[in-house]
Amino acid sequence: MKIAIGNDHAGTSYKKTVVEHLKNKGIEVINYGTNSEESVDYPDFVHPVANDVENNTVDFGIIICGSGNGANMTANKHQGVRSALCWTGEITKLAREHNNANVLSIPARFVSEHQAVGMVDLFLQTAFEGGRHQNRINKIPV
Repeated sequence: MKIAIGNDHAGTSYKKTVVEHLKNKGIEVINYGTNSEESVDYPDFVHPVANDVENNTVDFGIIICGSGNGANMTANKHQGVRSALCWTGEITKLAREHNNANVLSIPARFVSEHQAVGMVDLFLQTAFEGGRHQNRINKIPV
């Protein structure tokens, strides 16, 4: 499995924790995020993740910013990207099962690092249910 990850200054420590966790599981990670806590613009680090997901060069993307909203909005500008802003395990699971989300957006200021790692695991382990949900996904692109 190959994951692209991107973050702004609010998600730097979270990104480092998630990357270490994924690498310990033998998952390849492409790091597009900043490694600093100095203020940066999240689109600069989210667009490369979304490009990789859109071009199918990675299996999934993970994006992290303060609220998760800006990163999520940016990623969803890309056709073929279904980024889900998640802050609980249940929302994370449903994003995969019902929406076939291919990018997980984490709000660093609203979840703990421990919760973030749990959501990443759940996101990667949960399969898309297909069926009636696929019909809805087919109607997303404009």
